Amino acid sequence: MSAFLGMPGAPAARCDCRRCPWYVDAEEEIAIAPLCSGCNSDCAYCGCARTDCRSCPIRCGSRTDIDAWMRDVGGTLEFDDLAVGAPLPSLPAFIPQIDGSSVADLDAVVRWPAYAVGLRRVFSPRIHSLYPRWTDGRTAAEIIEVPDTTLTVLSGYGEDPLVEAFWTARHRDELITRIAALRFGLVLAPNYSIYGNWPRAEHLINMRRSLIVAAEFAAAGIPAVPNLYWYRLEDLRRLAGWAIETEPAAVAVNVQTVRETGNWQSWSLPGLSWLAENLPPNLVVILNGLSRRDRIETALDLFGARLVVISQNPAQYALHGAVMTAAGRQDVHARIPDAFAHSVRFMASLLPHGTVTSGGDA
Repeated sequence: MSAFLGMPGAPAARCDCRRCPWYVDAEEEIAIAPLCSGCNSDCAYCGCARTDCRSCPIRCGSRTDIDAWMRDVGGTLEFDDLAVGAPLPSLPAFIPQIDGSSVADLDAVVRWPAYAVGLRRVFSPRIHSLYPRWTDGRTAAEIIEVPDTTLTVLSGYGEDPLVEAFWTARHRDELITRIAALRFGLVLAPNYSIYGNWPRAEHLINMRRSLIVAAEFAAAGIPAVPNLYWYRLEDLRRLAGWAIETEPAAVAVNVQTVRETGNWQSWSLPGLSWLAENLPPNLVVILNGLSRRDRIETALDLFGARLVVISQNPAQYALHGAVMTAAGRQDVHARIPDAFAHSVRFMASLLPHGTVTSGGDA
């Protein structure tokens, strides 16, 4: 029985680098673009004997439906055809993330210029559609009950099942068009995961998918920010090259799942340090999920006045009457609006540039 080889532009079946059109040293007759230096030595899927590929969450060259997946990402793993050119609104250096309900009481105390809402508060992880309250004709500012002048940000990150469902439903249900009608002032596009024990093909597909969604939001007229995720130095080089070539107004990195010191030291910090040296010097950088004082100070050293931080910690702490301070969390049993305002102001004080505009000037 012959092995399934997939479409000509698909990653090679069984991770056969010599027959993969994206391998740097691929055989000349099948080479397309030198994007990958080879298999992932930590991959847990090598030698997979599954036959029901459609129920597998991992995309590799051996999938029986790899042709469909390659069509779904535009038939290529390159970035050359993607651009995110939407202008960037003026941003406060710190943006608190809320739960999507009314923040009128919170805002009455703090009067903050911007709030972020996570994707799972807008797009249901259970029924894979927008929640009814986001489809009744109101704008995002009206739904969370803030002045029209307040910037609303859709933080498009979530657990893998949520962002995978969003990918599948985004065209079927015209999700991007419907989100555009909510008039968010900014959308941070979803990021698709890159785990160390996944096949290299999954990495390449997911990096492209992250940029595709950002480009689709921008094409719908929404100021959109692409998310950068990487696994190898070659990924960082490709992403930085794409940013230099296409000149997005900003890029984002989702670090909300990087809780352990080991992951921060081995993945996040080295990658962020490299990006700080190699991205255009005025490109705005948004870090989502950064909440520890030492990490914020490190990021500030790296990116300076072009850094924006988004965190949900002030809202989470406030629900328990706690506040964020220089000494860490303190349980003071404060009123929720007062605790929220205190923590927001503290987080903002760690970013003395205050405001970031397109071009990275405070």
